Amino acid sequence: MTDLYNPDYKYMERALELAEYAAKLGEVPVGAVIVHKPTDTIIGEGWNLREKNRSPLAHAEIMAIDNASRKLGGWRIIDSAMYVTLEPCPMCCGAIIHARLDNLIFGAYDEKSGSVCSVQKMFAMPYNHKPEILGGILQEECSNQLKAFFKELREKKRLQKNNNKF
Repeated sequence: MTDLYNPDYKYMERALELAEYAAKLGEVPVGAVIVHKPTDTIIGEGWNLREKNRSPLAHAEIMAIDNASRKLGGWRIIDSAMYVTLEPCPMCCGAIIHARLDNLIFGAYDEKSGSVCSVQKMFAMPYNHKPEILGGILQEECSNQLKAFFKELREKKRLQKNNNKF
């Protein structure tokens, strides 16, 4: 059981709920939440919508950043932290830099395209903004959610392949 009084866990739990919603839509289950730190309020949420939107840009992080910037009325999302269930890719790291997010907290590590620390260290490069990073928050829950989704997807494909034989 997690300590829901710890904001890192509380907001990652919300990101997991958004990821579950994405999975129900048939999307890879990744959820993201942006919190305005001084007011401790959620100002942006997002989940993967690549399949529904037919867009490679519709990552949970991008959707949350867009949502927060529209709510704030500007492109700078300062004094804010992003919570995301999976280590961001290069595109999302770039968006985090450009949005000027202060903190990035992620759950599962992504050994295939994670660009915070797994495949590359995007925030160690000489960009003009570097958020503070915390990885592995609710890592097991985030990882298990992704594993279950892909296991179910493989099973559906296997059954479909078997049904097509007849």
